[in-house]
Formats: sequence, C-alpha cells, structure tokens
Amino acid sequence: MIDELLSFNETFVKNKGYEQYITNKYPDKKIAILSCMDTRLTKLLPAALGIKNGDVKIIKNAGAIISHPFGSVIRSLMVAIYELGVQEIMVIGHTDCGAKHMNAEEMIRQMRARGIKQESIDMIRYCGIDFESWLSGFDTSEGSVHETVEQIRNHPLLPHDITVRGFVIDSVTGKLTEIAI
Repeated sequence: MIDELLSFNETFVKNKGYEQYITNKYPDKKIAILSCMDTRLTKLLPAALGIKNGDVKIIKNAGAIISHPFGSVIRSLMVAIYELGVQEIMVIGHTDCGAKHMNAEEMIRQMRARGIKQESIDMIRYCGIDFESWLSGFDTSEGSVHETVEQIRNHPLLPHDITVRGFVIDSVTGKLTEIAI
C-alpha cells in the first residue's frame, strides 16, 4: 500500500500538482485546531469550516485529547502560538469517536496478541506510565472536549489571552455544535 502512495507522489510532483497548495508556514486565519485523527474528518472538517491549505494549523490525534500536560499536543500549540502567531484555538471532537471506547486492558491484550512481551509492558509501567489513564477512552465527546479546553485554558505555559473554544462535529453531516464551557 505504501508503494502505491509513493508511486502517486512521484506522478504528483512530476505533474506539479503541488502548485495549488503552495503557501507559507504562518496560518492566515491565526487559528489552531485540535481534532481527532478519524479518517472521516480528513476532508469533511476543512470543508465544513471553509478552510483551505494555509488557513489554520491542524493538530490531530486519537480523540483530540491531551494525554500529557507536557506532551506533543501542548508542544505543538506552543509552537503555533509563540512561533507562528496563532491567537485562537478550536478543540473539535466528533460523534461516534473510536477513542471513546478505548480500554487499557483490551489494548494491552491486543498488544500481547501482536507479540509485545509482558516484560515490555511491565517495564513501561515501572517507568511510571499509567496505562489505565493513558489508554482510556471517555464517556462523551462533549465531556472530552470540555476537559481538553479546560486543560488548554489552564496550562501554565500557554497565555491567557488566547481564545479557546470547544466543539463537536457530526462525523456524517459536518454540523458543529459548540460546547458551553
């Protein structure tokens, strides 16, 4: 499958398909969006918001959550704010999110079934990783978005003059519903 993508890429570059996407690293709309990596949102989210290449910074992960206060999401937001001029942040969860149903015990069972040794899992636990917290899902998309917005608003390294708002997008229709926080 990767070879198919690479073959397409070669043709894309040869035919200068990239020309319509040329922009710079600074987001035109000064917005960062934290959203889920769900494949249904790849084109739906930008279409539903009317954004194009170069308009916003998009940070994606499983569930649009912050799993660590000094992890890659906060780091990316810091770069977006301090280096690239972002002034507003949208946290966008979605309906029917697969991360909602995550279960640490089941994930560890699947790891073991795929050849991960129990010793590795035990070592990670010994190093301080709480699998139950790190690999857990959430009750509702609305609640998860609310928690993420609060984490951003109250983070000691993020400025308080940044606007942070939370939304849930319908993963079929693209309709956004703002979460009251």
